[in-house]
Amino acid sequence: MGKNRQDNTRNNWRNRLYIIIFEADTPEGKLFDVVLIVSIILSVVAVMLDSVRTINARYGDTLYVIEWFFTLLFTVEYIFRLISIGKPVRYARSFFGIVDLIAILPTYISMLLPGSQYLITVRIFRILRVFRVLKLVEYSDEAQVLLQAIRASRRKITVFVFTVLTLVVIFGALMYLIEGEENGFTSIPRSVYWAIVTMTTVGYGDISPHTNLGQVIASVIMIMGYGIIAVPTGIVTVELSHARLKSRRQFVCPSCSAEDHTEDAKHCKDCGEKL
Repeated sequence: MGKNRQDNTRNNWRNRLYIIIFEADTPEGKLFDVVLIVSIILSVVAVMLDSVRTINARYGDTLYVIEWFFTLLFTVEYIFRLISIGKPVRYARSFFGIVDLIAILPTYISMLLPGSQYLITVRIFRILRVFRVLKLVEYSDEAQVLLQAIRASRRKITVFVFTVLTLVVIFGALMYLIEGEENGFTSIPRSVYWAIVTMTTVGYGDISPHTNLGQVIASVIMIMGYGIIAVPTGIVTVELSHARLKSRRQFVCPSCSAEDHTEDAKHCKDCGEKL
């Protein structure tokens, strides 16, 4: 009898903790998320200020204490998330679970590798929770559609990227032969770098062709660049249209993100969670 009472007390405590941490519909849950988002912003600002030499020289010790304060705070929060959720391993392997873990690791790693604490800026990803706090769930659905489009496009984009890499290597080697070291094309890798900068229409200007033939080839690469930029955009746009149509007919599991559920499905085909 006493053991059952202890189990009920533990379950009630975990359920209460779950509602506060994962639910934004309650006043406590909303307050928790707002405090969390403010803490994330303050921690990122503190790290950014610490990278400014003049500020670091004057307030370095204070910023160091602030950094550890937020790290310990987020560590406790991460542990509470794992304790309160029914499937901690599944959460730890989810997008937000991985981001939550990465957000606290840099400070601990900095004890072995000084300077790695500046990677704390990845905490800014955690502000994506603001969509849930502000009831912008429909934006999460749109993000899911975009991810589906990117996944569907990955093979075409991979072929496209390899084609572009082949072109820049060929053009880079060609410019190395035409321009030579006297015009700044000191090696094929450096010439490939120039070809990438030119083809992507970035144009830093640190290297430029001086011969007539080299300028003609550069002009061809520039014109090709405009067409090449449009290719991945078109690929993703087409798949995005397909993903939008698909999302209207099928459902995504809120627990494990499994896709391709029909409209009459009541439970997830992978984890069994109720849809």
